[in-house]
Amino acid sequence: MQKLNLPTYNFKLKSKENKTLIFDKFRKKYIVLTPEEWVRQHFSYFLVEEKKYPISLIAIEKQLSINNIQKRSDILVFNNKGEPDIIVECKAPSVTINQSTFDQIARYNLKLKANFLVVTNGLHHFYCKMDFENETYIFLKDLPSYN
Repeated sequence: MQKLNLPTYNFKLKSKENKTLIFDKFRKKYIVLTPEEWVRQHFSYFLVEEKKYPISLIAIEKQLSINNIQKRSDILVFNNKGEPDIIVECKAPSVTINQSTFDQIARYNLKLKANFLVVTNGLHHFYCKMDFENETYIFLKDLPSYN
């Protein structure tokens, strides 16, 4: 798999039926290793190992309903009150992040009302803090660590 602009971690990999699987410690099972999953695993570990978010506050591929259509957020981080705090949208490294990527995460956030949005393809990461009063977001240099 491609080297990402994130720290490297020791993942458990195995092969089954000509597919590489990666162990997801959040979902507690092996998942088919796609380029997007490679980014999702790296970024979820980054949240825990570097930013110190507790595993117990992180949900991977959390289902949500938007206009009666079932969607999934890649990574959803909750605060201590159980409210959505950070939504992370992961793309494969080959996918260019553009306005439609931000539109996708903004649609999710109309329902979730998280304080922070992250869009990453593993090579480029965009961090935003929501400004609900002015209905916009402010770009940040980095994502705040858990406090």
